[in-house]
Amino acid sequence: MPATPTPSLADLMVRARAIRRDIITSTTTAGSGHPTSSMSAVEIATALYFGGVLRYDPKNPHWPGRDRFILSKGHASPLLYAVLAEAGFFSTGLLPTLRKLDSPLEGHPNMRRLPGVEASTGSLGQGLSLGVGHALAARLDKLDFRVYVLLGDGEIEEGQVWEAVMSARQFQLDNLVAIVDENGYQQTGHTVDIVNLRPLARRFEAFGWFAQEINGHDFTDVIPAFQKAKETKGKPSVIIAHTFKGYPIQEILKKDPNHHGKALTPDEAKKALALIGA
Repeated sequence: MPATPTPSLADLMVRARAIRRDIITSTTTAGSGHPTSSMSAVEIATALYFGGVLRYDPKNPHWPGRDRFILSKGHASPLLYAVLAEAGFFSTGLLPTLRKLDSPLEGHPNMRRLPGVEASTGSLGQGLSLGVGHALAARLDKLDFRVYVLLGDGEIEEGQVWEAVMSARQFQLDNLVAIVDENGYQQTGHTVDIVNLRPLARRFEAFGWFAQEINGHDFTDVIPAFQKAKETKGKPSVIIAHTFKGYPIQEILKKDPNHHGKALTPDEAKKALALIGA
């Protein structure tokens, strides 16, 4: 099944608004979760699933030729669930059950319980290694699928990430694309204050990767970056997406710009939904 035709910018913005609405409402209903970590990567995920990038079939989620998306920053599961529901893998009516007992929408993605989830993630730093394995499997099986891995800029402090970076270059995995959601925060504060890895693009380039830096909230940056990654041969690609945690509701969160792992209160959620026009 080929990727769907690229929709208009207006269509993508409508999708992104709906996904943000579902992130806010599902986490506030649950009273827990990671809405801000999810919202910083909405344009990235929207471009992948609705911008003509990923090949997938929600009616046949195990189609061998599908492209793979791995959410390494598994705590941003509300984003993944909202996107998969929007794409038709399951009903949007399931979203309000986030984190509820017996719901398949667990706090971190569980590939055994939900269609469209390619990897069970949550222990940070492991997603890129999984991506390397998927990309190698495509080669061994003589399939042309591509693998996309979304990482947080806090989790890339893990040594396992850089082992995967080295392996991907060694095996010349040009069907592997890493996207770093560089929103500047991790659980305990600013990433630059904890382990400063900037400039990230130059670090990846030093390991032999093709690197791009983009505005992660601008579709006119995001979609061309995925196209350039697809055209790159002989080496893996990384996209450093500069984003804002909680975008675009930072004004509501100005007393706590990190706001990590906390649902919005009902009053905050009402203001946030009004702000995004949902």
